[in-house]
Amino acid sequence: MPKPKKRPKRVKGGANEVSMTCSCSGRLFSNPFKGKSELVVCFGELLIDFVPTVGGLSLADAPAFKKAPGGAPANVACGIAKLGGNAAFVGKVGDDEFGYMLCDVLKDNKVETKGIRFDSEARTALAFVTLRDDGEREFMFYRNPSADMLFQIHELDLDILRQSSIMHYGSISLITEPSRSTHLEAMRIAKEAGSLLSYDPNLRLALWPSAAAAKEGIKSIWDQADIIKVSDEEVIFLTGGDPKDDTNNMRMFHPLCKLMLVTEGGEGCRYYTKKFKGHVKGVKVQVVDTTGAGDAFCAGLLSQIAQDPSIMDEEKKLRYALLFANACGAITTTERGAIPSLPDKDTVMRLIKKPNKEAVISTDPSWQGYQRWRYRNSTTTL
Repeated sequence: MPKPKKRPKRVKGGANEVSMTCSCSGRLFSNPFKGKSELVVCFGELLIDFVPTVGGLSLADAPAFKKAPGGAPANVACGIAKLGGNAAFVGKVGDDEFGYMLCDVLKDNKVETKGIRFDSEARTALAFVTLRDDGEREFMFYRNPSADMLFQIHELDLDILRQSSIMHYGSISLITEPSRSTHLEAMRIAKEAGSLLSYDPNLRLALWPSAAAAKEGIKSIWDQADIIKVSDEEVIFLTGGDPKDDTNNMRMFHPLCKLMLVTEGGEGCRYYTKKFKGHVKGVKVQVVDTTGAGDAFCAGLLSQIAQDPSIMDEEKKLRYALLFANACGAITTTERGAIPSLPDKDTVMRLIKKPNKEAVISTDPSWQGYQRWRYRNSTTTL
């Protein structure tokens, strides 16, 4: 008879009884921080995506669903770890089987999980995902409230936040209290400790009370981020302008921002700094499910910035890093689900080097420089 799963010790705190550590299945993962210069802490939601086994159907018509771990910040953490980087996740799940399963998934992917808390009074969030024929998605969420919405300030792991080189987050945790206040406090702690703040709004309009509330909430922390990544659709939502118009996009670039990125799906991404701007082509692949593509892009980029922040100041280095990030995003779209389809570094490099018509980034002018640079720096992550 199998041994029952070990459960974390709990202490009373606030309105909810919470777990203070994540031991999950009892398989303790030893992942000592490699140093502040490399640790990326991802803050926010961790949930279950239910993805239909057949695309192009409504939720009602889908014959079956595949269970997949997800949540944008958790996806980024797993993506960084799969690429060989050092990542931690900070957030809250339900004291239920889904919550413990998700914690196990992060541990199995070598993500530090000591910042995860469990709530005995709320369930782990669920999301049902509709896949259109082109692989794009629509979401139906089950929260009301879910455990991540009840994350409280006193539950934060201060040591992880202070040791981070980069703190990455989205906007979903800004929607309700107490998670909003906890999010803001985590940002403050990380920033005071010298961490870079990385922001991907990850707009999910159905979760906000209204479009106006979403726009206001997303913009409320905009000017605190050092790195901002938005999709072309989010640019349209936030500005009403053309995401291919550099002048329009630069209106979103605030004075303290070091790097802003506008992703364009398979077409690649646009980048903006105070000194330069440009575009890097994407990689053409057979798209199955776009879930997690933007998160994989973030993971590919942040894993490199954590090791070498000068990437944001040197355009050639940045372009090379974005080629890599674009490939990470592309690979993730070739399978269903987010975390299961995140690539490792070898898979990314094979796609980047693939000499065929699908790997269109090989025609980018910076690609030749990338090849030369990679062989001169063969000990680096990229």
